Amino acid sequence: MMDWTDKHCRYFHRLLSQHTLLYTEMVTTGALVHGDVARHLRFEAEEHPVALQLGGSEPADLAHSARLGEQWGYDEINLNCGCPSERVQRGAFGACLMNEAALVADCVKAMADVVSVPVTVKHRIGIDKIESYDFVRDFVGTVADAGCQVFVVHARNAWLKGLSPKENREIPPLRYEVVAQLKRDFPGLTIAVNGGIKTDDIVQQQLQQVDGVMVGREAYHNPWWMASWDALYYQDESRERTREQIEEQMVLYMEREAREHGTHWYSIARHMLGLRNGLAGARRWRQVWSDHRLKTLPAHEVMKLARTKPNEIQPEPAEQML
Repeated sequence: MMDWTDKHCRYFHRLLSQHTLLYTEMVTTGALVHGDVARHLRFEAEEHPVALQLGGSEPADLAHSARLGEQWGYDEINLNCGCPSERVQRGAFGACLMNEAALVADCVKAMADVVSVPVTVKHRIGIDKIESYDFVRDFVGTVADAGCQVFVVHARNAWLKGLSPKENREIPPLRYEVVAQLKRDFPGLTIAVNGGIKTDDIVQQQLQQVDGVMVGREAYHNPWWMASWDALYYQDESRERTREQIEEQMVLYMEREAREHGTHWYSIARHMLGLRNGLAGARRWRQVWSDHRLKTLPAHEVMKLARTKPNEIQPEPAEQML
């Protein structure tokens, strides 16, 4: 979810669900050791609970990054052992780490030794053509011995050669039964499943076999689904909200970000373009919020335009549309 679940996306998702655990996009240890820490770790208090997802394979660098994550207030540190992109492989982390369970165990121990928040791991069920259950079972067992108690398992193999990241989310078959078997073999661990989950029916089925469910791209593309989660999965029916209220809260957030950090509303609005999916007028609403010609307008004016029916729109002065 790199370039997707940034702080603006997470703020938007938190407006939809108060209880769902949110994850950052993957942040590499290099970015934190050598880069702008505040740029990568700044987040809003409203985002809690939120986990920092790290990419790296050097125990010392991961320990340093985990310590920074705890200092900045993250509720969990997650090590990514599931990303199959070639760029990540060149950095010797992501899914290729599943070939080095002992190294992952060292990384987990190094992080757990310096933080008090949970250290968790996200991984695949196998890599390339390795489809033996023993492979993922031994990986989980080795890493659990180092102190990891929570595993988020993408129920597909990662093919390190020959497939793009997008193809790696679609071509290797989903094998939820492997994740369920992990839970049976490691009943004391928290096992969550990820991959291809798009409906509440699938979520309910999976929760009968494992402890949790991670939803990625479906939550991004159809975010209104999240608005039902607090009542369905956390027994919290205290908040009723409308899409219009969410949009208005996002506009207030855009104005605050512009005022305090110089962030343009355009870079925030892209994350909420799926808010009205399935409703009449959704296409035009998306077009307004993604129209680069409107960048000179303040966010509340763009919202007003997005909500105006086409035959009600008054021509804007030419200089405003440049």
